Amino acid sequence: MNKVILVTGANSGIGLALCERLLSVDTEGLQLCLACRNMRRAEAAHSALLTSHPKAQVALLQVDTSSISSVISAAQEVKKRYDRLDYLYLNAGIMPNPRFDVNAFFKGLFSRNVITMFATGEGILTQQDGVTPDGLQEVFMTNLFGHFLFVRELEPMLCRAGRTSQLVWTSSSNAHRSAFSLEDIQHKKGTQPYSSSKYASDLLSLTLNTHYNKQGLYSSVICPGFVMTNLTYNILPSFPAFLWTLFTPIFWLIRMFTNTFTLTPYNGAEVLFWLFKQKPESLDPYAKYHSLTSGLGNNYTQPRKMDIDLETSESLYEKLLQLEREVRKKLKDEQKESPL
Repeated sequence: MNKVILVTGANSGIGLALCERLLSVDTEGLQLCLACRNMRRAEAAHSALLTSHPKAQVALLQVDTSSISSVISAAQEVKKRYDRLDYLYLNAGIMPNPRFDVNAFFKGLFSRNVITMFATGEGILTQQDGVTPDGLQEVFMTNLFGHFLFVRELEPMLCRAGRTSQLVWTSSSNAHRSAFSLEDIQHKKGTQPYSSSKYASDLLSLTLNTHYNKQGLYSSVICPGFVMTNLTYNILPSFPAFLWTLFTPIFWLIRMFTNTFTLTPYNGAEVLFWLFKQKPESLDPYAKYHSLTSGLGNNYTQPRKMDIDLETSESLYEKLLQLEREVRKKLKDEQKESPL
C-alpha cells in the first residue's frame, strides 16, 4: 500500500520543500497530505506540486495548531480519509512579534561569538507572545501543544501492530534549556517563547519514544539550519527588503566557516528527506538531526546530542497530559452548554 505522509506547515518553506523532494523520487507511491492553516496558500502549493508532478496523490487538510477545536477536527478528518499514517512531520511553527536587539547584534558582529549568534539567534532575539481564544499562550499552543494534541488524537492510526510510524518534530538551534522552565511550560513570564517551545519539543520527543516505541511509533527531532524563509524575514519586519539582499553575501561567506547556514528551503529540508529513508528503530532518541551545507554547497545530515534528560522530559509529558485533560473537559463543558 502507498505510504501516507502528513506535513503540517506545508504551504511554504522547508515543509513545501520536503514535499517537492519526496515527490521527486516517488510520484505515485506516496499519499501526501498538506496540513495548513491558510488554505489560499495551501491551494497555491498544491497546484505547484501537481504542475511538477501531475500523477502525484496530494491532498489538502485545514488545521490551525493554535486552535484546539481545529486540531481535533483535522484529526477526525484524517481518520476518515486514511486507514494508516506512516509519517507525521510536525513542522508548523510561529515566532510572533520578534524583537531584534540591534545593539547586541552589532556588538556580537565583531566578537568571537559571531557565528553562534547568526546560527542560533542567541542574545539578539526576543518575542512578545499572545494568548489564543482557548486561553493558552500562542507560541506554546502553535509550536508544541497543538501538535501534541494532534498526535494524541491520531494515536490509533500511528500505533498499529506489525508496522512502524514516525513523528518528526521541526526544532531549532535556538532551543535553549535556559529558556525553558517546568514551572512555566507555556512561558507566560519570559521573553523567549519560541526557544522555550522548541526546547520543549526536544524533551517531548524523548519521552514519546519511551512510551510509544513498543507500539511501533518513533519520534525524532530535527534542525533545518539557518534558512531564509518567511519566519526568518519576519525577524526584522522594519528592515527594508534590500537590506536582506545586502546581507546575503555575508551569509554565504559565513557558510565557509559554519555548516549550519543551509540558507535555502531545499537545503534545510535535507534532514527531513534523509529521515524518510531511515529505519526509525536505528535513530538515536537523544540526538537532534541537523541539515548541514558545506562551503561548497554539499548537503548532508549529522546527529548532535541534545541537552536533555529523561527525568525532565517525563515531567513535561505529565504536565502536558494534565493540560490535555483540562482542555478536553473545558471543550466538553462548552459543547454541553451549546448543543447546537
